[in-house]
Amino acid sequence: MGVEWKTTVASGDATWPLAASLEELAQLAHTAGIAVVGELTQRLDHPEPSTFIGSGKVKELVLQVAEAAADVVIFDDELSPRHQRELEKALGDDVKLLDRTALILDIFAQHAHTREGNLQVELAQYQYRLPRLTRAWTHLARQAGGRAGGTTGGVGVRGPGETQLETDRRVIGQRIVQLKKELEKVRAHRGLHRARRKREGIPVISIVGYTNAGKSTLLNCLSDADVLVEDKLFATLDPTTRRVVLPNGRPVLFTDTVGFIQKLPTHLVAAFRATLEETTESDLLLHVLDATHPQALRQARAVLETLEDIGAAGKPMVTALNKVDRLADPQAACDASAELPHCIPISALTGYGMENLLRAVEKKLESDLVRVDLVIPFARGDLVQLIHQQGQVENEEYSAKGARIRALVPRSLASILDAL
Repeated sequence: MGVEWKTTVASGDATWPLAASLEELAQLAHTAGIAVVGELTQRLDHPEPSTFIGSGKVKELVLQVAEAAADVVIFDDELSPRHQRELEKALGDDVKLLDRTALILDIFAQHAHTREGNLQVELAQYQYRLPRLTRAWTHLARQAGGRAGGTTGGVGVRGPGETQLETDRRVIGQRIVQLKKELEKVRAHRGLHRARRKREGIPVISIVGYTNAGKSTLLNCLSDADVLVEDKLFATLDPTTRRVVLPNGRPVLFTDTVGFIQKLPTHLVAAFRATLEETTESDLLLHVLDATHPQALRQARAVLETLEDIGAAGKPMVTALNKVDRLADPQAACDASAELPHCIPISALTGYGMENLLRAVEKKLESDLVRVDLVIPFARGDLVQLIHQQGQVENEEYSAKGARIRALVPRSLASILDAL
C-alpha cells in the first residue's frame, strides 16, 4: 500500500470540471491500492516545457510531499519523457512519479487474467515506457519470461560498445514486435469466430459504457452469468460473451468489454485493437450509463467520443440508464438524458426495467431487418431454420425446387442468403 500526492494543471477545458477529474483520479488510485493523502492544483494556460508545472509549484510539491511522507505522486495528465525526468530529479529517488496513463496501465495489469488481456496490457506498457527509458532502467535485458509489469519477456545480448540503455531499448523494441505478432493471431482468431456467428445469423450486441457504470452487473442480470462485479474502476477487463433470448424468442449474444474513461490512453486503444473490434463489428451497441453519477452526461460524451475514435460511431444504439433504484424519479433521469438515443431506465442490481430494455433491443434490431423473397433448396434446411429463428416469416410455400419464403431477416442473415 502506497500513499500519494495528487497534482494537476487545469487545462481550461470546461467540459470536465477540475474537481470531478481529481475525484476520478482518486478513484483510480484507490483501485490501484493507493491511499490519497492530499492534492495540489495549478492553473496554467499551457504546461511548462521542462517540469509541466511552474518552478515555484514544483518546490511547493516537494515540500508538501515531504510533510505528508508520501511516496507516490500522480499527475492527472500524461507527462512527456522530459517532464518525467525533470520531476523525478526534483522529487528524489524515494518518491515514485506516475501520470494518469501509467496509473491506468498499472490497473489494467492487475486486472488482466486471460492470455489475450495480458498480451494487450504488456504491449501498451512497453509502448508507453520505451520513449521514457533512462539510465535508471538497468538490467532489463537480463530479465526473462515475465508478464506485463516490468520484464521484457526475452533475454538481450549486448553488442560491442552498446550501453545498457541501448540494450534495454533494443530488447523492448523486439518484445513489442513479438507482442504485435501474437495479438495479430488473436485478432485473426476473433475474426473467425465473428464469421461463424454471421453464418449462424445471431446478432451481436456490445455492452459499452464508462468504467463502473454497471456493465458486468447488467450482463449477469440478463444471462445469469458469473462475471466479477466490484465497486472499482476497471474491475473487469477481459471480454465476456453470453447468449440471451429476447422476448420474441430470438437468440442474441451480449458481449461485455473494457470500460471507457476520459483521457483514455492511446496506448491502450492501440493495444486493445483486437478486443475493440468486437464493438466495431457488432450489430447493436447497448450503452450503459450510471444515471446517479453527477457527471453522467460528460461520461456519456466521453464514451461516444471513444466509440468514434475506434470506428464504431453511427451504429444502432440503445441507452440503459442504470442504477435508477437509487433515484426518487427514474423518469427524470430519462428527461435529463434526452440527447442520448433510446433511453431506458433500469436497475441491473434489482432487475427493474429488464423487460423494457430487452424489448427496446428487440425493436431496434427489427428496425434493421430487410425483406427477402427467395427459393431455398431442400438440401439447405438449415437456412430455413435460421430464417424462422432470426426473422419474421410472412409467407412460406413449397414446390419441387424447394421452399419459397418471403420474410424480414437481419442484414447479417440477408448477406448469407444473397450468396445462394
